[in-house]
Amino acid sequence: MFVPGWFCQASGIVQTGAMHRFATLLENLILAPQRNAKLRLLKSYFRDLPDPDRGYALAAITRDLTFNSIKPAMLRALIEARMDPVLFAYSYDYVGDLAETISLVWPEKQANGQNSRLSLPDIVEGLSGASRAQGPRLVEGWLDQLDASGRWALIKLVTGGLRIGVSSRLAKQALAGFGNKPVTEIEELWHGLEPPYETLFAWLEGRADKPVSAAKALFRPVMLAHPVDEQEFAKIAPGDFAAEWKWDGIRVQATCEDGTARLYSRTGDDISGAFPDILEALTFEGSLDGELLVYKPETENLGGPLQIAPFNDLQQRLNRKTVSQKLLAANPAMIRAYDLLQDGTENLRPLPFRDRRIRLEGLILQHASSRIDLSQLVEFSDWNALGELRAAPPERVVEGIMLKRWDAPYQPGRPKGLWYKWKRDPYTVDAVLMYAQRGHGKRSSFYSDFTFGVWRDGDHGAELVPVGKAYFGFTDEELKQLDKFVRDNTVERYGPVRAVRAEPDHGQVVEVAFEGLNRSTRHKSGVAMRFPRIARIRTDKLPADADRIEVLEALLAPQ
Repeated sequence: MFVPGWFCQASGIVQTGAMHRFATLLENLILAPQRNAKLRLLKSYFRDLPDPDRGYALAAITRDLTFNSIKPAMLRALIEARMDPVLFAYSYDYVGDLAETISLVWPEKQANGQNSRLSLPDIVEGLSGASRAQGPRLVEGWLDQLDASGRWALIKLVTGGLRIGVSSRLAKQALAGFGNKPVTEIEELWHGLEPPYETLFAWLEGRADKPVSAAKALFRPVMLAHPVDEQEFAKIAPGDFAAEWKWDGIRVQATCEDGTARLYSRTGDDISGAFPDILEALTFEGSLDGELLVYKPETENLGGPLQIAPFNDLQQRLNRKTVSQKLLAANPAMIRAYDLLQDGTENLRPLPFRDRRIRLEGLILQHASSRIDLSQLVEFSDWNALGELRAAPPERVVEGIMLKRWDAPYQPGRPKGLWYKWKRDPYTVDAVLMYAQRGHGKRSSFYSDFTFGVWRDGDHGAELVPVGKAYFGFTDEELKQLDKFVRDNTVERYGPVRAVRAEPDHGQVVEVAFEGLNRSTRHKSGVAMRFPRIARIRTDKLPADADRIEVLEALLAPQ
């Protein structure tokens, strides 16, 4: 793993500028696995750095900075003009991270201390108005000024690939701790603010009043559920709770105010650009909570309920700024609404769930649309009866049951005893490790991205076919064990990918857990796993004992 501070010390370079402070912050956040440690680092940075440096750093961490004039391919072109492309490819393959590789091999040009002349605002404001032709030239000049640590931070900044283990919400929690304010107030203000957030910091430091957001259709912090187990069931009464199906989509909040409509993820990210078909359906004044799903377009005009498509179809539309008409037609989106937070100008969150549910039913009836329907309640008499329903859901895309107290207000965060999620047990399969690739960030020294397969009948007998890829689920010790197996058993190389021995009597079997399975024309096996992870390493099994493709096809059969 690249450690900027170590490199600077070893090369004799002393950094004192703002880019050094930013690089050090990123480095320390990567090296601090504990949540509280990350919060302390962020609060210290907000306290010690002036405006607008801290505001631009915050915007980078919350992914609210975008530089359209810079693409990774442009950076590769810059470095390949300075060193042999084949040598760079070998270096990149070994290091496993583009920013780390370029920062280490970029030729030094300036004398010690040049970093102090370059600040974060210089970079952000310089690129904000830059064209596609100007952007690479600016970055090239800055890379010449900086040392390895600064170059690394610069590339991470301009490509948006920080990978520092800090979510947008964690950054807002650090702000809340810094200013001794409720995080919910910051979340509700957030989408009405712009980097570098000088009015926000002035309020947090007590130098000004709370900012007044002029933005419409703001985000309201969401209420979350606790997992439920057998011990919890003994403490709660069935009559106190409503039950709903937990659909396999993503949690969203749809808000409309004075003609402005927005769609937010559960973390408050504005995802409106990817779902214009949903925005067109937001004809009410208020804010509702629900599940974003994709339905099968061929079921729209059949007169019956829409058939929900697998999560893989929804995934085709996520993380996009815009979508094509072809994608809109092939994967139409809808919201299955289950709560109403705001009705016109009236805040409904203090009301009990029973009352909010009645208001939600009225709103859905009044604004009938194929794009927004009502999450149906599940009737049950006791927990055993509900357990039987959970084991046999009406559709494969149901991943469990939600339980909500009838008298519960809508409280941001994860309050105890009010909402529970009772997910179905994951599926498991024994698979054989086939390929591995190095990870990123603190995992860049390990093979941590694993492709695995199951057996099927081929032209020349039994053969392995890939069925999924996982990069989590294992402990640090298990990661070392898997990494050693890859290094000791590599049989072929395809760029950064290593193929490992995977024969009936020699190989590594892993138990893979996954939430669901979809048919896929993009995968050789014809299947795609939902949320696969390595549950355990099966040292007690030979590859010949692993599962066959028929096991997965049997799971698909009911669909």
